[in-house]
Amino acid sequence: MSSPHKPLHLFEAFGVEMEYMIVKYDTLEILPITDKLIYDVVGKFESDVNLGDMAWSNELVLHVIELKTNGPAKTLAGLSQKFQSQVNHINKLLEKYNATLLGSGAHPFMDAYREMCLWPHEHNQIYEAYNKIFDCRGHGWANLQSTHLNLPFANDEEFGKLHAAIRVLLPIIPAISASSPILDNTISGAADTRLKVYIENQKQVPSIAGKVIPEQVFSREEYDQKIFKRIYADIAPYDEDEILREQFLNSRGAIARFDRGAIEIRIIDIQECPQADIAVLSAVIALLQNLVNERWTSLEEQKQWHENDLADIFWNVVQDGQQATISNAAYLKLFGFEGESCTAKELWQHLFKTVLASAITEDSTRQALSFILENDTLSARIVKALNGDASPENIKKVYFKLTESLRNGRQFLS
Repeated sequence: MSSPHKPLHLFEAFGVEMEYMIVKYDTLEILPITDKLIYDVVGKFESDVNLGDMAWSNELVLHVIELKTNGPAKTLAGLSQKFQSQVNHINKLLEKYNATLLGSGAHPFMDAYREMCLWPHEHNQIYEAYNKIFDCRGHGWANLQSTHLNLPFANDEEFGKLHAAIRVLLPIIPAISASSPILDNTISGAADTRLKVYIENQKQVPSIAGKVIPEQVFSREEYDQKIFKRIYADIAPYDEDEILREQFLNSRGAIARFDRGAIEIRIIDIQECPQADIAVLSAVIALLQNLVNERWTSLEEQKQWHENDLADIFWNVVQDGQQATISNAAYLKLFGFEGESCTAKELWQHLFKTVLASAITEDSTRQALSFILENDTLSARIVKALNGDASPENIKKVYFKLTESLRNGRQFLS
């Protein structure tokens, strides 16, 4: 994100990336044609399409395309409209393939072992290396879509503050972002099934993802010693050509990209439309600003939280979403909540009332966040829309409505 000549300071700019599935318009089956889509625009099989202040890029698999800010954006204001414009552009291009884009964190009936197609063009040696080591068939690789938020830091001091704040916020983010309740035409029972399978996709080398919640490291030297050196050493027996010994190998829920001067948050399921995604990101940013400014608790207190304690809360929220009970009073005090326990929804409602309602100045974004808090996560809304009928036909019917939500730029409600 940052220029080597002029590093960006905390919250000075934001990088946003959104991943969407390409599916057949009439059946919702995945359609691996991202390379054809890019070729139609630039006339060759490239990894990136630059469109002014927005861009597209390929991902690991051929049925997913990433839309992103073309470099850091100074504000989130207006970004939902820019992303929606790109969605509309792509959907128009997909008409000749009888295809459309689909949001949500995972495809509900994709056979991820049979249908996975790797990106075969530029930079595919990285994907081939991953596939050789981990076998990228399966949901944890071939079927997961997320929204990434990149936040800059200018120096070690800023990195430490930002990393400390992100670590303590990560556990409750799925309570507003979970959007993946179904895999293999089956309701999983988890609010965020994408994250449940994500933790398993590199089990041959557990240190790559760790606990998903990052360790207590607050400087570049600490990060190199405790995270990078460990994962590079652990991958070495599998990666003889050293293709993967880069900072992107790190798969924690938030990863430090010192090459970019940014921390990338990766645990956010993509929503049904850009307006909802920007609402989630706006809430995350506003709370991180308050944590960094030590509104409720000091930096030193934030640093004291061990990843195991944070992971206990995180996986509880991944499973139960807004209904998850948080019974760690010390954790609740990090956000100014007085009480021994509450649900994740109650904590978010507290944060909306005390911080977010005034911190989020765009009316449409604030209303979109309020919609999530009033009507539950997209994951819960999908299950509710099934109304007790989890047949393949009814699942498909509900996900057809999600393609309409994306085309119309409207949040989904059964």
